[in-house]
Amino acid sequence: MAIANPNYIALPVSKTGYKSLDDFYPYYLGEHGKKTTRRLHMLGTTLGLFTLMRLLLAWSRVAGWEMSSNQMWKLAAGGLIQGYLWAWIGHFFVEKNRPATFKYPFYSFACDWKMWWEVITVQRDF
Repeated sequence: MAIANPNYIALPVSKTGYKSLDDFYPYYLGEHGKKTTRRLHMLGTTLGLFTLMRLLLAWSRVAGWEMSSNQMWKLAAGGLIQGYLWAWIGHFFVEKNRPATFKYPFYSFACDWKMWWEVITVQRDF
């Protein structure tokens, strides 16, 4: 199966908007042309995933990892901050562009996970 925009070529934003995630994904990838930006995304997304796993373990009380609901909310907020902080550092200081999250938050969130999955399953260079 061919992957979208394998060389991360910057594409102009659609003047008519995006009707699907598949339409948006090549544009999203073009906003990540530099390896450092992609690696910072991978770091943030992975830290966010580990935080989610930690929350699930605490919620299910596996291994005695109990937390109060206040601690769980703080951890959830910290996980979101980790995910976005590293990605935005890549965009503002490395790529020098504005994250697509500001205009397309849901598509961007989904595409971040899609890119992460393609990288960890060795379908995509990062």
